[in-house]
Amino acid sequence: MNKNLIARYIWLADALSSHGKLTRAQLNDLWLKSNVGDGNPLPERTFYHYRRAVEEIFKVEIACNSRGEYYVERGADRASNGMTDWLLDSFAINNLLADSPDIADRIEVEEVPSAREFLPAVIAALRAGAAIRFDYAGFNRSMTEKSIEFHPYFLKRYKQRWYMIGRRVKSADLRTYALDRVKAVEETGDHFELPAGLTIGELFGNILGVTSSKAEERTVRLHTTRTQAKYFRALPLHHSQEEELTGPDHSIFKYRLKLNYELVHELMSLGDGVKVLEPRELQLMVTNELKKALEQYDNP
Repeated sequence: MNKNLIARYIWLADALSSHGKLTRAQLNDLWLKSNVGDGNPLPERTFYHYRRAVEEIFKVEIACNSRGEYYVERGADRASNGMTDWLLDSFAINNLLADSPDIADRIEVEEVPSAREFLPAVIAALRAGAAIRFDYAGFNRSMTEKSIEFHPYFLKRYKQRWYMIGRRVKSADLRTYALDRVKAVEETGDHFELPAGLTIGELFGNILGVTSSKAEERTVRLHTTRTQAKYFRALPLHHSQEEELTGPDHSIFKYRLKLNYELVHELMSLGDGVKVLEPRELQLMVTNELKKALEQYDNP
């Protein structure tokens, strides 16, 4: 497909996503100032062609209200909205970087390990309901596991890594595997059905990270410094975040979370900017990890 057309489709989706609601006249003003147009107004017929293409290619629905304003339709599904945002961000940024080779040595982006190599194969298997087989070099194992047969149900990106979540055929339980530790992927020829009612929100809605848990979710309350509170407001630690109290030099945030490894280490990474107020179990988990870290320096 023509690269310039793709850039125009991305521009339309990104303009509506960034500005909220725009009339055709407002869109046209932005179009004339953009670097993807030809300096001429955007014809109505061309606009409707681009609109259909955005919906078909990127699965981003563009709606129109009674005032003639166009906007990106946001569904009730948080995961779907997150996927839409990621697609828009990724395509828009990739397009901008591709058009800026003259300053490539002045821009650095984080690498997403193995995404290019295995992500397309896993997405294809997930879409087709195709069972896969792969080798896996887990960090907690001395040897690579061979020929793991797996039903990929979901994909999740966390801290610049992609993970696939699904059913391991041999043990019939749910597992999470990091794509950057996968050594090979092939389809087995078998097919599977996603279990009725199972959603990624059900598995990870009250979890930070990718370590699933059968434990009950807990109310987590954090005391933060004024500076850390600003970071939490700009980028919430979790979608359940509520700010209970704001003072001149601190804030208190509340969450509904299951306690796991990633939560503990995320809180540790924030240093003295955060203190766990409750539950007591989480306080002990954090302090135990801090004590083990300090012991390495007490006994060099």
